[in-house]
Amino acid sequence: MPYRGRQLFPRTLQIAGLLAALLTLACLVPAAAQQAGIEFPALTGRVVDDANLLDPAQESSLTAKLKALEDETTDQLVVVTLPSLQGQNIEDYGYQLGRHWGIGTKKLDNGALLIVAPNERKVRIEVGYGLEGKLTDILSQIIIDNSILPRFRNGDFPGGIESGVDDITLALTGHKDELYQRAVPPSHGDNEVDWISIIVWIVIILYVIYMLRGGPGLGTGGGRRSSWGGSSSGGGFSGGGGFSGGGGSFGGGGASGGW
Repeated sequence: MPYRGRQLFPRTLQIAGLLAALLTLACLVPAAAQQAGIEFPALTGRVVDDANLLDPAQESSLTAKLKALEDETTDQLVVVTLPSLQGQNIEDYGYQLGRHWGIGTKKLDNGALLIVAPNERKVRIEVGYGLEGKLTDILSQIIIDNSILPRFRNGDFPGGIESGVDDITLALTGHKDELYQRAVPPSHGDNEVDWISIIVWIVIILYVIYMLRGGPGLGTGGGRRSSWGGSSSGGGFSGGGGFSGGGGSFGGGGASGGW
């Protein structure tokens, strides 16, 4: 009786390849459909205050700071407040919005977003691929926890947004050590030990020591999104006082918080 193993093996490979292709398609189609169902706000400037959290003077002050940052570093930082996340979690919404607007340049992917969704009580710093070494996931979390959330919990949205912009600017202009030094763990009572916080802060301190010794930025994050879908606004920077993205892309780097 002839041995049929060699005949079956190619067919097995074909079936395995087909199953892999179907699995990939099954993953991509819902993601594409999810993106298609989102209505993104228009990129009207460096501050897009669709949730009406800022008065004109505050918006003007923030816009000036963001323009100064871009003039100094070429990095684009945009503040956006949203009346709704449209049923999405802020992580998925954030990286898709960054790609849709094309924040940052196509060459450097040097864009970032500060996203505030007051109705869902969520905030996120979304970081483009090219800035993940400077504005790491851990550093983004420190900024959210230390500078933004305490003010948001007191109802001071303009103050939290401005403080977040100031600290992101420090990170992007090479002053991240100042931010690490501010990251002091909260004090507890004599008889209360919060072991989870202790472990988290030990990890942060070890990371800071590693960075101060010259280690590379590790803030590329864990779960990266797939690279399907490109930016839909890659037209470059506009002149005459206008503003647009330059075709930058995002992969899910950054951090989130809630209050």
